[in-house]
Amino acid sequence: MNAIFFLVDFVVTAVYWLVLIYVILSFLVGFNVINLNNDIVRQIYYGINSLVDPMLAPIRRILPTAGGLDFSPLVLLLIVMFMRTLILQDILPALA
Repeated sequence: MNAIFFLVDFVVTAVYWLVLIYVILSFLVGFNVINLNNDIVRQIYYGINSLVDPMLAPIRRILPTAGGLDFSPLVLLLIVMFMRTLILQDILPALA
């Protein structure tokens, strides 16, 4: 049972950090602090973008943009933290 706890916690934490890195990179690219002309930066950015965008797409369809700001990463982070709490503290201990 501990392996299931560890696996679920690892996946949820990885998604959480990926979304945070995505948000930070998008701000840095938007404010032209880092440049996508660098091959390494571009590969990292598009790699993280390809992992996070499928999770953000359903939220973006529902949630409207507010003055050009995209709040879908914030909503995704809240959903991830809610699911982590629900699964790790409520569902898995009930199964054990």
